[in-house]
Amino acid sequence: MSLKNRSHAFFSRWGNLTLGKPLVVLSIVTLLSVLALQYTASHLSINTDTAELVAPDAPFQKNRRNYEKAFSQDLHTLLLVVESDTPELTKSATKRLLRLLSANKDCFNSAYIPDDNEFFRQNGLLYLDTDELQSLSNNLSLAQPFIGRIAQEPNLTGFFSIFEDALTSTDKTQVVPVDLTSLIEKVASALHKTLNGENILLSWESLLSDKKTHERNGFIIVAPKFDFSQIRPAENAIDAIRKAVAEIQDPNLPEVKVWVTGEVGLEDDELAGMSTGTFTASIFSIVLVLFILLVAYRSVLLTVATLMTLALGMLFCGAFAAFSVKQLNLISVAFAVSNIGLGVEYAIHFCLRYRDNLIHHIHKSLALRNTLISTAPSLLLCAGTTSIGLYAFIPTDYKGVSELGLLAGTSLFICLLITLIVLPALLKIIPVPAKFQNELGRNGLTRLSEKLSILPLHYAKPISIATFVIAVISIVLAFNVKTDFNPINLRDPNTESVIAFKNLMKDKETTPMTLTVLAKDENRAKTLEQKLSILPTVDKTVSLFGFQPSDQDDKLAVIEEMSLMLGAQMQSFPALKEDTDPVPAINRLIQAIDTILPQKTDAHERMALTNFKKELQDILIELDARQQPNRRMFIEKIQTTLLGTLPNVMNELSAGLNAREVTLNDLPADIKDKWLSKDGSYRIQIFPKKDLNDLKNLEEFITEVQSVAPETTDLPIMYWESMKEVISAFQQAIVIALVTIALLLFAIRRNIADTLLVMTPLILAGLFTMASAVLTNTPINFANIIALPLLLGLGVDNGIHMVEKLHHSLSETQNIYQSSTARAMFYGALTTASSFAGLAFSPHQGIASMGLIITIGIFWIMVCTFVILPALSKLVLKAQGKVTVVDFDSMKERS
Repeated sequence: MSLKNRSHAFFSRWGNLTLGKPLVVLSIVTLLSVLALQYTASHLSINTDTAELVAPDAPFQKNRRNYEKAFSQDLHTLLLVVESDTPELTKSATKRLLRLLSANKDCFNSAYIPDDNEFFRQNGLLYLDTDELQSLSNNLSLAQPFIGRIAQEPNLTGFFSIFEDALTSTDKTQVVPVDLTSLIEKVASALHKTLNGENILLSWESLLSDKKTHERNGFIIVAPKFDFSQIRPAENAIDAIRKAVAEIQDPNLPEVKVWVTGEVGLEDDELAGMSTGTFTASIFSIVLVLFILLVAYRSVLLTVATLMTLALGMLFCGAFAAFSVKQLNLISVAFAVSNIGLGVEYAIHFCLRYRDNLIHHIHKSLALRNTLISTAPSLLLCAGTTSIGLYAFIPTDYKGVSELGLLAGTSLFICLLITLIVLPALLKIIPVPAKFQNELGRNGLTRLSEKLSILPLHYAKPISIATFVIAVISIVLAFNVKTDFNPINLRDPNTESVIAFKNLMKDKETTPMTLTVLAKDENRAKTLEQKLSILPTVDKTVSLFGFQPSDQDDKLAVIEEMSLMLGAQMQSFPALKEDTDPVPAINRLIQAIDTILPQKTDAHERMALTNFKKELQDILIELDARQQPNRRMFIEKIQTTLLGTLPNVMNELSAGLNAREVTLNDLPADIKDKWLSKDGSYRIQIFPKKDLNDLKNLEEFITEVQSVAPETTDLPIMYWESMKEVISAFQQAIVIALVTIALLLFAIRRNIADTLLVMTPLILAGLFTMASAVLTNTPINFANIIALPLLLGLGVDNGIHMVEKLHHSLSETQNIYQSSTARAMFYGALTTASSFAGLAFSPHQGIASMGLIITIGIFWIMVCTFVILPALSKLVLKAQGKVTVVDFDSMKERS
């Protein structure tokens, strides 16, 4: 018995079982689906930890694990960036937030502020540059009279009296610590904003220091507790941070902004965006797929039967996932979307063939049996070839895609099995729509498809030549395909974590894109750091040895001079005192301005004094209009605005005047632990000189550092090496898939020409898709690269169906597009495209690029299948004398 006859006999017996007792079959499948659902719910989980998805045994992953083992406290953490208008408020808000987070043991393992402890508060001045420290000393020398005056009378009256003396004194520098006009402008601006209801603080740290940039940002490193059973493992911790941030806000002070970023923050925002964007796109896709099925079938009943079959198939696929991998990762979870696209195609092929049989007045039972026998072999072949393309990813070193290949490849057979069991049984008990009996006639779409079907056959040679030219151009373009190594560029650029991360990258001092090297002992660490520091791409290196200040004798001498100069008044700067009535002091200050203003010739000075006088007069008006206790509260607010930060600044400075000589042995344990591990490994952090958003700069930086220290690790290495591994894995898998599919096709069809024709739309569509990615400036990244196995499967399916159809219908007088097979391919591609098209509008750049690439790829698959393949087939099959010419009516009977 031939293979064809054996196949016919097998599926005939299959039909007897399925169609003989459809209610029994459906009852058994329903019972099994309930068991599958229970098993899936109890055994399948989602693990969103992405650390081990790419090449877990590669050298760069081993280096990362060694680093994590030695310095685990700095990894898998949230970075909180605290911002406010003044450095003083930033510091106080950061400390308050730290206290709240440290007390929450349910959500956090630990939290700390880098470089903020008793040690740095005492010895912080030693870490300033010598010139910067000397400049601070000079400023304090000029400010000493001011500090003494305000220490004696720490309220608004004392403050305004200093301005009165400064305006009338001949030596202005002996009264106020900075340029008088500049100080007047700052005070006037602060008063103006306060009078207009704004909250503002005058920063005395900025006024007393010559730093070009002041630390407006505070940092807290938080180790959250994760729940990897949730889509967002750090969701509870981040929600707790939001609540704590709300608690530290003071309605009488400027708002404090806290950015949540870092490795964990970025992942959480990404997961949240993926969930929201994917949900919206899924709703859009479901509606669109439903519409396409209704158009394709013109039957609600067939549409419902298809959706029920697909749902049952997904239940059993979920059970297989729970049995085989137990945990889905961020990549393998895409097998569900893959199954929707390819799984529904099987049902479309079956239903359209069944529909055509009914239209040709074939009895319902016979129509179902003929449909099962005629479609099952080709669908089984499609599932086999497609699964090979997906299974080819199993041996790759990209765990996410390896598991995706296993799940998606096996699930194709599960979906096909459910389709061939459930769908015939459902259709057997569903009544036949009467309208199918009246659709044999020719309609507008039929006539249009007839005209279109002539074109690729009539113009076979021109189309083939044009295809060759476009293919050559596409090959050239494909060599220019860009790869995007940086996961930051895949995320929604408008999310809080990404904005904060990119802001940190702009500053060389705060950029997270640094490299890390471990040295086994002190001598090696010093030698290695010296070699690294002189590399052209390295801006600076930081290690434990950098925490021993340089030029300590000179700095300590300057600090001692500052202490003697400021005297006992700095030992304990007094708190601000309540000022019951600053009006007399304000009136005297206005009189002083009126006296000195006519003597001023400089326009800038005159403008500053005039504005200052106006603000003082407005304060008097406001005070006169207010009654107690509002008047007292307004005075307190003005005093806080102008002097609120001064006591803390003075007290911090006072603590710094107690600095002592520092050796490495004097460093506290919490500092040492971040740079010297328990096993004696020294950590060296390497900062880049150039912008690492540029791929060339990144490669150059990594290459130079690795030439000195091959075991370098950290974010740039992880991004760079992971992308190389992913590209290598896909190149390997694509080659394996193409070769294996070609061999299988040849083994089944025993014909080289047919094998090449089936492979043609697949290869051309892949080539054209890569060229389109170049033209649309869409780089290949971690997300959209998983589109390739899906396109591979769809391309093989269509090639098999079309070549089979062309063997029987290759004539310019025949409509190759009106058969149920061609229509099933068309509507199947539409449903697959609609499953992903909505993703192209996702705010998540990686998901959007995946949706775009898949949509473009499906477009090219359809062009190659419906236009290029018929043209090539006519030339090839006619050259071999294998074309069977039949009339159109006969072709429809074959369908």
